[in-house]
Amino acid sequence: MAHIDIIIGSTLGAAEYVAEHLAQQLQANHHDTILHYQANLDTLKAKQQPNAIWLVVSSTHGAGQVPDNLQPFAEQLAKQPPQQTTLRYAVVALGDRNYDTFCASGRLLDQLLEQSGAQKIGERLEIDVTAHDIPEDAADEWFAKWHTLLN
Repeated sequence: MAHIDIIIGSTLGAAEYVAEHLAQQLQANHHDTILHYQANLDTLKAKQQPNAIWLVVSSTHGAGQVPDNLQPFAEQLAKQPPQQTTLRYAVVALGDRNYDTFCASGRLLDQLLEQSGAQKIGERLEIDVTAHDIPEDAADEWFAKWHTLLN
């Protein structure tokens, strides 16, 4: 089965809860996961396994910024993208649709990974936290289709 590095950007905890929930779902489907609460691009690249999969789960902070704990990773990715076409990834973005910066962090990270040559697995999930009392429920709907693309 696949090894998936789950890269988390969270300010108030919702993205962290979604990431941990998805890790449980992946493990139940016999995938190996590692949660990265303070992701570092150099460390991830150094420990990257063949056919690596990165699952980025990020909320949007302030006026559309990447959360503080993921800011260094995003800056590293913008300055020195991995340029590895064997890297596969997916993005789960959380935000509030009432703001014009809805899911801006996830959209930025998706764009940076795509520009690096990484191959996207499925569509980006954008969760409006005001429309879902439990954001993990929206992630479950997406996961049902997404995990079938891993093989």
